[in-house]
Amino acid sequence: MITIGCAGFPGPATRYFKEFLFVEIQEVHPTRVGMGTLRRWRREAPDGFTFAMLAPREIGQEGFREGKVVETSLEAMFEAGKELGSSIAIFVSPPDFAQNRANKAAVKDFLASVRKKFDRVVWEAPPSWNPSDAAALAVDAKVIPARDPLTQGMLDTPVAYYRMPGPAGHKSRYEDHAILKLSELAHRANHTNVTYVFSNVDMFTDAKRFKKAMKM
Repeated sequence: MITIGCAGFPGPATRYFKEFLFVEIQEVHPTRVGMGTLRRWRREAPDGFTFAMLAPREIGQEGFREGKVVETSLEAMFEAGKELGSSIAIFVSPPDFAQNRANKAAVKDFLASVRKKFDRVVWEAPPSWNPSDAAALAVDAKVIPARDPLTQGMLDTPVAYYRMPGPAGHKSRYEDHAILKLSELAHRANHTNVTYVFSNVDMFTDAKRFKKAMKM
């Protein structure tokens, strides 16, 4: 099963719903996305549409360690999930989250804890981490590993989650050769369930191009 979508709505949600059946809502938090908006999105979404929730950045900034900030953020996600009909949580580590023993232990404990709150948990390590070590930690914690397949390679897990941040950061777009390479990697992969999420400035167009390359 292959799912393609974007990190947030790049334009009107009604237009997006005509192209994709998945979206990653960005930084679910009452001060950033109102509950009324979440209810409207769910109401307007077509049958079979799936919402995932990107965790507030504060969780990563706290080093994935217990505390009031993390507790409040998780509660906000849980409440938002009720409105969206979603129990998919995405946790992305900040770039400065160092790969050391203390941080590995903290994030592993955190992921094991949030698995009790959400049906599906995805974790993405910083680009500076060794990709194999990051994937192994996610598997050990029984969550889904995430990475950029074009810079860090494909995962060998049955279930995978790929996030495309842009070839040179958020404001960059993928050239045709990159979309072709991604489709070739996707066709060769042996995942039973995989999600591809574009998060760059041209994510809507790039995701549509990838969808076309995959003949979906």
